[in-house]
Amino acid sequence: MKAAIPVILLRYPTFVLPKNSNLLPDPLMRKPTITTFDNQLIELESVDSTNNYAMGLVHAGMATAGMVCLARHQWAGKGQRGKTWQSEPGQNLMMSWITTPGPRLLPRPFLFSAAIALGILETTRQWESQNWTIKWPNDIFWNDRKAAGILIESVIKGQDWPFAVVGIGMNLNQLSFSDDLPNAVSLKQITGKNFEPREMARQMLPCLERQVALLKKNPSRILEDFNDSLYKKGEPIAIQKAGERIITGWKGVDAQGMLQTEAGTFNSGEIQWIIPGG
Repeated sequence: MKAAIPVILLRYPTFVLPKNSNLLPDPLMRKPTITTFDNQLIELESVDSTNNYAMGLVHAGMATAGMVCLARHQWAGKGQRGKTWQSEPGQNLMMSWITTPGPRLLPRPFLFSAAIALGILETTRQWESQNWTIKWPNDIFWNDRKAAGILIESVIKGQDWPFAVVGIGMNLNQLSFSDDLPNAVSLKQITGKNFEPREMARQMLPCLERQVALLKKNPSRILEDFNDSLYKKGEPIAIQKAGERIITGWKGVDAQGMLQTEAGTFNSGEIQWIIPGG
């Protein structure tokens, strides 16, 4: 017996199409007029990665700025540096937001990522105002535990940045995590409340848009806010480089995303954090 084909709900004004979970909508289908969050939303029952799906829309010429791809289940969710994002089906937020940074932001890719992180913090602080930080470069922490992560993939054309796919994974209702995620935490564990992924995406999108708009007007403010929100700001930090454990003090992060410490300057790929309990 063949396995049932999952249904993808395309939240365009008049279309609900049965599709294999990795296939894009028919490219001949009329593009919707994008006016509200619900008209921008594509809900996927199951997909390898929302970032893959969103990037497929971009390359097929079907993407519109503001589209959000939301999945109930990912079987190959992406994390930073080739890692996977693990999640129980239906319990967490797995979304990709398609946006158009444009040529003005092309010289500032790190600050764009910083603005996204600040938008997520703005969202989570609506539910729990204390103890939220950004673990450089782009993990969202509550105390010493990871609640969300970001993966941004881009299309660059010459001096233009026509599309960025902003992937966001956030633990919402999951109560147990695998042993290789010892410092994971969900919003339900923090607040005792249940969260609906679609509504969380609906609340998050304006926060992301506000922070990106602020970046275009005042890049130095984004960098200042990012540094003010850093995990372990004002405390010694423990990192590992080439097997060597280093205890050092913060100096901050510069506009190119380099970590400035008393022990030297590092990029995100050359060190690992040592997290208490991690």
